[in-house]
Amino acid sequence: MVIDFELNETQKELQKLASDFARKEILPQAEHHDKESKFPLEIAQKAFEVGLMNPGFPEYVGGLDLGILEECIIAEELGAACTGIATALGANMLASAPLIVVDNHEINKEFLAPMMEEVQFASYCVTEPNAGSDVAGVQTTAKKIGDEYIINGNKQWITGAKYAKWFYVLAQTDASQGHKGLSAFVVPADTPGVTVNKKEDMMGQRASSTHSVTFKDVKIPAKYLLGAEGDGFKISMKAFDRTRPGVAAGAVGIIKACRDYSIKYSMERTSFGVPIAMHEAVSFMVVEMAMEHEAAQLLTWKSAWMIDKGEKNTKFASFAKAFAADAAMKSATNAVQVYGGYGYSKEYPVEKLMRDAKIYQIYEGTSQIQRLIISKEIFLRSS
Repeated sequence: MVIDFELNETQKELQKLASDFARKEILPQAEHHDKESKFPLEIAQKAFEVGLMNPGFPEYVGGLDLGILEECIIAEELGAACTGIATALGANMLASAPLIVVDNHEINKEFLAPMMEEVQFASYCVTEPNAGSDVAGVQTTAKKIGDEYIINGNKQWITGAKYAKWFYVLAQTDASQGHKGLSAFVVPADTPGVTVNKKEDMMGQRASSTHSVTFKDVKIPAKYLLGAEGDGFKISMKAFDRTRPGVAAGAVGIIKACRDYSIKYSMERTSFGVPIAMHEAVSFMVVEMAMEHEAAQLLTWKSAWMIDKGEKNTKFASFAKAFAADAAMKSATNAVQVYGGYGYSKEYPVEKLMRDAKIYQIYEGTSQIQRLIISKEIFLRSS
């Protein structure tokens, strides 16, 4: 057999574990955490205890060293219950991805190993008030003086910043070199000069605590430089190849939830004497959700499978991220339409899905940036 679309037994068990956890521990708490904009510390503790936190950490720091495909399986199941909570639980994989890419054992044992001993969080600090999609526009600086770097700058939209033990920080060490002057650092959150600012009041994914972070004359040991000076952009882009499939998987989870809620509701709700599922105007919207769930999941799994095999997956990671994000927003909008007036009410689940879906078209590279990446891969590099 040349192609096999079947998950192996270990993956099936992981999928069931994540699905059961999502149904029992996340779904009943999703509405409360959304309304209160509450970070899911208690749920994180339970997820940690059953092995659903930090699945890709290497074995030498005490991790399971699972592949990106396994991360995607977990992300989809948790995301189908609540992507805000799932994002809070999965943010460590984004923060740690650059460390795993560089694979400096000394740094990883210092910062990743403790995260396998107890529940800890870390945050990915790249985006700035004036530098989102344009990573080369990062203005945060890191100046080397002796055996230390002094970091100054501001980061924006940082997931889980309030709870982070450390930050992955991208900063300019040579502004004259553009993106080639960017360097990557690990910064302990308790370093003097690090300030986590007020929590952002977000439209969706409200369980995922988001803050801005200020770095003022922050001194860190030179050994916390990841790779060499000027490697920051390359490290960050390689990290995105590892994390974008997982983000896409969260969007796939939203599509799945939209599909399932819409099927159930359209079979129960009647109009003109029959369930509304019997009307093509409704059933076709649900059919679109079902098709796009399958397509988005296949793209996501392929992008994960490629990098797990050691292949370059940049194009397919962007395929998956863009397609799944756009399909999630479309599916959520249609789910609200299926529910009609009830879909616009906070008493019904699809209103939250619509709010949660939008961010997938924005963070970790907008849908437009994904298309820019794909166009470069198609036209400038081997397709």
